[in-house]
Amino acid sequence: MTSQHLQFLVIMLNGRLAAARKDERGVSAVEWVVISGLVALIAFSIYAILRQRLEGKANNLQLDP
Repeated sequence: MTSQHLQFLVIMLNGRLAAARKDERGVSAVEWVVISGLVALIAFSIYAILRQRLEGKANNLQLDP
């Protein structure tokens, strides 16, 4: 390969790298995954707290025979 070919390859690779850095589709997908994970964590936490409290109240009930 000549130095012209190498220069051309370097320029092409730099152009592709710059385009990949500008592409925000991957970042958007990561943001949605993080947000979805946080929402799921909050929902599970609320479920666990409510279940614990409801089981505690149910165990305190006294049924008359």
